[in-house]
Amino acid sequence: MSAALQMTAFGLALLSTLFLLLATCTDCWMVNADDSLEVSHKCRGLWRECVTNMQDGVRTCDQYDSILADHPVKIVVTRTLLITADLLAGLALATLLLGLDCIKFLKEDPCVKLKMCYGAGVILGIGSILGLVGSVWYAVDVYVERAMLVSHNIFLGVHYDFGWSCWLGMAGSMGCFVASVLLTCCLY
Repeated sequence: MSAALQMTAFGLALLSTLFLLLATCTDCWMVNADDSLEVSHKCRGLWRECVTNMQDGVRTCDQYDSILADHPVKIVVTRTLLITADLLAGLALATLLLGLDCIKFLKEDPCVKLKMCYGAGVILGIGSILGLVGSVWYAVDVYVERAMLVSHNIFLGVHYDFGWSCWLGMAGSMGCFVASVLLTCCLY
């Protein structure tokens, strides 16, 4: 039972960490949510903004000036939280991999291996909370920005909704959290 639970948690943690990494690297955190008459599809991400022409499929992207440039708070906070969540999830995966019962590392001391799995669960839990806070922070900021424009009857021609990268960040964070719960609460 313990080995099956460990493997389930490892598989979930691996998939969720990949989701978090993809969410951090991709550039579709906000998408234009206008009517179907649009001739282009606009995506804004943490690192750049891209526009895809719907007629010929040509995609052009504009990089943000610099990582250290003066950016909106939502981009800086989300970048920081997601990069930290990615690093913690990677560390947790390495620790969990060494703590699995099927790995021969420290095979003679199962108590240490169990502590490694528990530690990986704690690290994964912290990373999942940071990733979830970053993703939700960005989503709430997008919602508030759109609500402010609508409440003031301002129409700029483009309204943005949550993109698939934002949803991927939330899904990856929740998956890491579930794997953390499996490792910290259910393993004993």
